Amino acid sequence: MATPPNHPRPGDPVEASLPPCSRHPDRATGLRCTRCERPACPECLREAAVGYQCVDCVADGRRSVRRPVTFVGAEFDPRPRVTQALIAVNVLLFAGSALLAGSVARNDLSEPYQQLDLLPVAVMLGEWWRLLTSGFLHLGVTHLALNMLSLYILGRDLEPAFGRVRFLALYLTSLLGGSVAVYLFGKLNVPVVGASGAVYGLMGAMLVAVLRLKLNLVPALSVVGLNLVLSVTLPDISLLGHLGGLVIGAAVTAGFVYAPAADRARWQTLAVGGAVVLLLVMTAVRTAQLW
Repeated sequence: MATPPNHPRPGDPVEASLPPCSRHPDRATGLRCTRCERPACPECLREAAVGYQCVDCVADGRRSVRRPVTFVGAEFDPRPRVTQALIAVNVLLFAGSALLAGSVARNDLSEPYQQLDLLPVAVMLGEWWRLLTSGFLHLGVTHLALNMLSLYILGRDLEPAFGRVRFLALYLTSLLGGSVAVYLFGKLNVPVVGASGAVYGLMGAMLVAVLRLKLNLVPALSVVGLNLVLSVTLPDISLLGHLGGLVIGAAVTAGFVYAPAADRARWQTLAVGGAVVLLLVMTAVRTAQLW
């Protein structure tokens, strides 16, 4: 830091008429902050574009500077904290179920797992929480690892672009969309688990974001297409959950990226709220039909 001009050096006499520093009353000073004009000793001054400012004004200036805003209106933050938290929750629930079951490969034998998985007939009987909790359960290490790797790869790019609140809303709504698709069209007595519906929702979000930004669609289409092919060809894969998450994720993201800038937050909230209401209505209609 450069030394402010015309300040007393150690050992120099200080005139009694000099005012005290606003932060150090025991120090007389002839210097002032160029912004607030309060007396300040050399220790409390920082070089600015014009003159020197006190540390309080420097801090105020930093707080008033607007952070960069992304194309959906979110303040940019490169740290994918929500993605990391979601991965942690999934890993902890898997570890807990494996510990209670006494088996890593057959963690589905634990009682909490069986109370939280998506068993459509149980949802029909009123255990609606399974539509959400099932998205945080995984059967075996491979299932967990594949979904968490996909979540990390997609989340590290989408979360900074969408912001933490929008990203979490997108993730949970996509998860619900995948579960509702299974409840609407799947077999009543076949349990389903996994974050795949939410992950496919993130894939749909990536596709819509690339389209909105007018970037090359080929890589995004290739990723989505390859995963859909795997959903059809691999055994024990819930294609319904994947498609439900993909559609809802793309729809919610369209509400994010195409919302009018003048009233963006309200339209984005309506996009999420509308998707959730639609899914709940479809769930209620399906339940009425089954009864």
